Amino acid sequence: MDNFIYSINATLPIFLLIILGKILHKIGVINDNFTKTADRYVFLVALPALVFKDLTENDIRANFNGGYVLFCFCVTLVTILVLWGLTELFMRKEEEKGAFIQASYRSSAAILGLAFIDNMYDGAGMAPLMIIGAVPLYNIFAVVILTLKGENGGQKPDLKTTVINVFKNPILLSILISLPFAFLNLHFPVFINKAIGNIANTATPLALISIGASFEGRKAIKKIKPTVVASFIKLILLAALFLPLAVFFGYRNQELMAVLIMLGSPATVSCYIMAKNTGNDYILTSSIIVLTTLLSSVTLTAWIFLLRSVGVL
Repeated sequence: MDNFIYSINATLPIFLLIILGKILHKIGVINDNFTKTADRYVFLVALPALVFKDLTENDIRANFNGGYVLFCFCVTLVTILVLWGLTELFMRKEEEKGAFIQASYRSSAAILGLAFIDNMYDGAGMAPLMIIGAVPLYNIFAVVILTLKGENGGQKPDLKTTVINVFKNPILLSILISLPFAFLNLHFPVFINKAIGNIANTATPLALISIGASFEGRKAIKKIKPTVVASFIKLILLAALFLPLAVFFGYRNQELMAVLIMLGSPATVSCYIMAKNTGNDYILTSSIIVLTTLLSSVTLTAWIFLLRSVGVL
């Protein structure tokens, strides 16, 4: 019950901000121009700041575990490649593929994950190592997939354009800049860190308000089938497939909790920002974010209860 209450407290504010965005748009406080500007700001400034903050505020070198990072990396890589292949094989609507693939694998590891682990263990634990293993792949493949599947003026980009877009992605650049700071335990002066932290804190609320303002219920209902399938994959299937493997490799407590967050937390808000900024199906993306966030308070609690029942968490 404690875990369920905490899950509700973690996910309900997300819904309140989405609803607030819808209300503010409805009464004319914000308009479509605001959401476009907010999306661009979050994509170029706030999300990179959030990633930098999450990676650099913990001493990763002191707790570094190469095997654990490699495990998270391999599981993420296999997940993405298999999902991509199956989507190409079975999904008919080409315009939905990029959004579906991204939202099916890309977890809210940095935004919700650290909060969950910190609440349960009074510290971030192995979450930063999980982020190093998984989040760079999340972003690299998201850029590649969304670039290949996006509108792009009706033309498919060539390999050179795709590679350039990958390395121009602000979130990926933020990860590359963050890693030396994280491993060498370097820090900016306090006033700069506070400024970065303040910018990072604007990422999630602005993105959620924009989702609410842009959410189109009637169009979302028409996409209910891929939304439900992606939500099942995101919250249940991936965790069911790979958590037993993590247990087999001996991961317990904070290590296992970080793997659970990697596999079974809701689709991250940045999926919406990236889909919208690359000409992909942001309506499907927002629908998956809303549904996975709504259901995650139940599914995450169920996974935690199950793992505690068998004595591995």
